[in-house]
Amino acid sequence: MMNNNVDKDYVCGDFGDVVEWQQIKVTVPTVELDALVEIMSEFDTNLLIEDLSDIDLKTCYGDLIDEKILNADKSHASVSWFVPLDSETAKKAAMLRAAVEKGGFSEYEVELIGHNEEDWANSWKEFYKPFKIGRIVIVPAWEKYEAQDGEIIVSMDPGMAFGTGTHETTRLIIGLLQKYVKEGMSLLDVGTGSGILAICGAKLGANPCRAYDIDPMSVRVANENIAESGLSGVISCEQSDLLTQVKNIAGGYDIICANIVADIIIRMTPDVAPFMSQKTVLLVSGIIAERCDDVVNCFEQNGFKIVEKSIDNGWCALAVSLG
Repeated sequence: MMNNNVDKDYVCGDFGDVVEWQQIKVTVPTVELDALVEIMSEFDTNLLIEDLSDIDLKTCYGDLIDEKILNADKSHASVSWFVPLDSETAKKAAMLRAAVEKGGFSEYEVELIGHNEEDWANSWKEFYKPFKIGRIVIVPAWEKYEAQDGEIIVSMDPGMAFGTGTHETTRLIIGLLQKYVKEGMSLLDVGTGSGILAICGAKLGANPCRAYDIDPMSVRVANENIAESGLSGVISCEQSDLLTQVKNIAGGYDIICANIVADIIIRMTPDVAPFMSQKTVLLVSGIIAERCDDVVNCFEQNGFKIVEKSIDNGWCALAVSLG
């Protein structure tokens, strides 16, 4: 089954320019294909879907079907996203990988067709420079930066984890953190990735902070960034599938943040109230604008109140409280 016909390494644009494409291919068990398509459709609707279980051998002449298809593993299916190969490619790949990791799949594989994992992990670094979000300046660990008066420096090496801070979703939620975090507040970061939100929260005065991610690699990267930031005594980071292994604190957290995707936020919504009080502010991001109403409706149906909505370049972030 195919939603587009991009099957070449190079195609011509509208003005005759040659564009090189990168294929990002995700494979999951066939029974979980619909969930994968939902997640990847939040990034692009032009997807290549490979599902050989669709073939009905009873209605086909077997000798006309390629032997590779007949013998292929029909228990797994794949979805591919084709993106232009440029300075944004690695960031898009990292964001998709993070969304898949948080999707609750029983198993998955993410491939960059044509580029090895070392390229994925390192080639983007030349495009990642210090940048400012309000008072916070995100500085790559390999860059030097002299802080100006009033600036809060957050040094990051996201490695293979999602969270450089450059994407709209992360910028939105960092902006909200600066508005709502006060000295001594407790903070929970669900789906921490590189640890960037927990670190920003701690730098703004939150203490204690707890961060969780389903991916052990992200937990490792986050803990490295936390240690490099001198915040090991303030932030703890452990593995959890959303809220299932999260340790609560008496009275609930003051701030909860989750930069994930719409479907995962919707899945998490019925379970988050026990971690909150009437004063808690829940900050969520990673929502494409077209799905914002779905997320808002889910919160309202579960007894929450939307405090604030922020939009940036087609992405949405929400501040939410108990109703």
